Amino acid sequence: MRQIILDTETTGIDPKEGHRIIEIGCVEMMNRRLTGRTYHRYLNPDRAIDEEAIQVHGITNESLVDEPRFPDIQDEFLHFIRGADLVIHNAPFDLGFMDNELRLNNHNERIKDFCQITDTLALARKKHPGQKNNLDALCRRYGIDNSHRELHGALLDSEILADVYLMLTGGQKNLLLAGEEDGFDGVDQIRRLNNSSELNLTVRSAGAAELEAHNAYISRLDGKTGSIWSQIGVIPSDTE
Repeated sequence: MRQIILDTETTGIDPKEGHRIIEIGCVEMMNRRLTGRTYHRYLNPDRAIDEEAIQVHGITNESLVDEPRFPDIQDEFLHFIRGADLVIHNAPFDLGFMDNELRLNNHNERIKDFCQITDTLALARKKHPGQKNNLDALCRRYGIDNSHRELHGALLDSEILADVYLMLTGGQKNLLLAGEEDGFDGVDQIRRLNNSSELNLTVRSAGAAELEAHNAYISRLDGKTGSIWSQIGVIPSDTE
């Protein structure tokens, strides 16, 4: 399954008030393993950024003057996410902004038309009702290091969210990037481990002293629990 962990930064909190996306960050995951592929863009919103928003993400109006506008990157962005399960923390917020950008560019599709949506905030509220479930709180809860997150940033937050999502949904079974192991298959690996002919194991039989100690222990159990232990636990002394 292909998943894209996604985050955006914006000029404010409501696209209905004319606020726009100024940063998009995505990381790709295949079968719960990061692939190393990312998508990251800063965008010129053609409007001023609210001061409160600058305090959150640190992106200034001056830093975006020479960046592309959303219509310039729309096709490449949609190509990157199309058909994937989008993993987003507080998905309605980011979806509202992305759909608004598509509308402004006269694009008829909406994100949910070609992507599945997984909202990690909804998952966290279901798993941890009555607790704080913002990204920082979830990092503390799951022991995820986010000490480098002094300000919000779309790519950094999506990378952190990937770790949070894995912990929310059962943990990561293998920390390597997808494709880093040639031909790795967890089921086949278990089958290989169960095939003793491929393991080249040394089989060591118990010696006389070990057998004597074992049988003495079974005799003590037999005196406490009944004859069942002597029936199944005593090993003949001539077995080596």
